[in-house]
Amino acid sequence: MIALPNDDRSCGWYDVLTTAAPSKKMSGEQNADFVVIGAGFAGLAAARRLAERQPNARIVLVDAQRIAEGASGRNSGFVIDLPHKFALEHPDPAHKQKLLSLNRSAISQLQQLVDDYQIDCQWSAVGKYQGAVGARGQAHLDHFEALMKDLGEPFRVVEQTELAKVLGTNYYSRAIFTPGTYLMQPAALVRGLGNNLPENVDVFEQTPIRKIQQQGQKWLLHADDGTLKTPKVLLATSIFTREFGYLKNRLLPVMTFASWTRPLSDAELERYQGELNWGLTPADHAGTTLRMTADRRILIRNTYKHVPKYAASVNDQTRQWVQGEHYKALRARYPDFADIPLTHTWGGVYAISRNFTNFFGQLENGVYASACDNGVGAAWGTVSGGLLADLAIQADSQALQDIQYVTGMPSLNPPEPFLGLGVKFRIGLAKWQSRSEL
Repeated sequence: MIALPNDDRSCGWYDVLTTAAPSKKMSGEQNADFVVIGAGFAGLAAARRLAERQPNARIVLVDAQRIAEGASGRNSGFVIDLPHKFALEHPDPAHKQKLLSLNRSAISQLQQLVDDYQIDCQWSAVGKYQGAVGARGQAHLDHFEALMKDLGEPFRVVEQTELAKVLGTNYYSRAIFTPGTYLMQPAALVRGLGNNLPENVDVFEQTPIRKIQQQGQKWLLHADDGTLKTPKVLLATSIFTREFGYLKNRLLPVMTFASWTRPLSDAELERYQGELNWGLTPADHAGTTLRMTADRRILIRNTYKHVPKYAASVNDQTRQWVQGEHYKALRARYPDFADIPLTHTWGGVYAISRNFTNFFGQLENGVYASACDNGVGAAWGTVSGGLLADLAIQADSQALQDIQYVTGMPSLNPPEPFLGLGVKFRIGLAKWQSRSEL
């Protein structure tokens, strides 16, 4: 029995999009040269690359939801070039440089697609701030500065007075600005990518795959109203990869939550006195992510939860509690906006591993996967999806060798109930330790 994504219908990014065209669902007995499961950043990139490299092949891209309803359309709208904070501490300099090169390749690919298809998604090269509130955050920021110097990447220290002119609040004591991050509206970008795939890609939405079984040299995929037969399956399913029997005890499903306001009025914008269209991530990774969007919305993201049943682990009561936490963070930063409502609160599920290792490669004959983005999905999904397609058709490249160099096998998790108890304790401890940065 496959546990499926369970959309909470509360994602602000998706809710403000125009109504999508009716979905096309799969039915009957069908054949394809390649099937890609999952239409997020990784699946879209894989399907595009396969179609471009194999123009006479039939590629099927299938998703249990509508495109942009899943995790790729639910992030905070950052496409980050720098390796994740934990990856920056990797002892191998080549590892870090290869990650940086891969991430920048993804940004370049997305930039080209946004330009080519004129995707209206607030795409902007504005960099990002990494901000500290108190002494704990400042210590993390000092460590980040040392890592940046070691990496040889450009950055700029922004002190409180200058920072307040950008953020419209003096809540943060200091930040480090790095120029390579792009901001975007994730649901708009994902839908735009899905609407502009090559002609030899057939897209089936709202078509959950319930079962995969081997049939001779091919794989038979069972949906509700039909079957798909193919020699090669690419799993771009992140945490849901384990539902098909792969990496079952190696991936941890974690949900992080965001809320945003309605757009600020002209009068509120004048009171705000900051800039539009910026993003700030916390120096302390368990702190609060903050954004002012190009369309005048304040977005708050914090609060993490272990979700063994994915979105089904979260109910309305939990979401209301999370929204209350976000109200506290909003009012602490912008006390003059205490009366502005948070119109949407949503969560997104992603996969992490205990050894902070991404999986990329062949699982068995004809089955390939990119799984476990460890919370940096937009760039990683884009580059890993395209390279997974190259791996499936044996198209070697330096980039393919690089991604194989920096990936590996996520470590095994302890059995339940120890896993759940341990994750809950670690999340609770991180929140308590980072309370001054929330």
